[in-house]
Amino acid sequence: MGAESGVFDDLGSMLRALRRQADLSQRELASLSGVPQSTVARIESGQAADPRFQTVQRLVRAAGGALRLGTVAGSDAGSELGCPGRACRGRDPLGDAAIPDDTRRDEAGRRYPAHLDVRKVRTLKDWPGAWWAHSYTLPFERWPLRVPKVTYDLDRGRRDERRLRERLRDAVEIRRITEGVPSGCWRLVAELPDGDLVGELRAHERSLDLRYGEEMGDRREVVLDGVLVAPRLRLLGIGRRLVDRLAAETRDAGLTAVCALAELDGIPFLLACGYRIEWSRPQALRLEW
Repeated sequence: MGAESGVFDDLGSMLRALRRQADLSQRELASLSGVPQSTVARIESGQAADPRFQTVQRLVRAAGGALRLGTVAGSDAGSELGCPGRACRGRDPLGDAAIPDDTRRDEAGRRYPAHLDVRKVRTLKDWPGAWWAHSYTLPFERWPLRVPKVTYDLDRGRRDERRLRERLRDAVEIRRITEGVPSGCWRLVAELPDGDLVGELRAHERSLDLRYGEEMGDRREVVLDGVLVAPRLRLLGIGRRLVDRLAAETRDAGLTAVCALAELDGIPFLLACGYRIEWSRPQALRLEW
């Protein structure tokens, strides 16, 4: 079972992917399989040129995978870990999510633990250590702590929740509902494959002739009534997908603008979607007693 057979060309990466799926550290995998941790580390780093088949089998089974062999000429050519009958290279062997970047190293040149799902820090909110990110809007040079380039979650529950949210985000589909909706109105929904509704957008057309009290050739624009996303799936871009879909629908209908009246968190959300503040709009007023 040497590398020349093509069976274990990328065994290290595949083993790391299995370990990530099972959320096991090298130490935990070694304990479950009975294989020394040093052997696991050598295999993953590519230093074990020709590992024993029994060793590989024990590691794969301990990580919850399956080792399958087939003929080169068959459709199941070679050996595949965890997903018999289909190519796994570049994908999670037990799921559909892409394997995280396995080339990242820390400042000492070491790989990050595969099961921790290392991710880039794009904003302050991406880093769990930036507890002050929600309270301050300081310029970069005045940030109280140095923000790392990458981060990860040590807590297993947080990792599982993040993975679930990402799988649900990728599975969401946007569609427009027309049945039972009045002409000139939009109802867009975000749904999971099982039909579970996780987001909704509603909007309607209005006449500029009536708005300004002038004859303008029956010009119309769209008013965004509201966007709702299930709390468990917020901050995943689903609301933006709904807003973008509305923009595409209105362009296709020959309408030139979408208006909205927002407050609180809705204002930065719409600004991030490309909306601009219209200073000439009426002010929101309230009478209380």
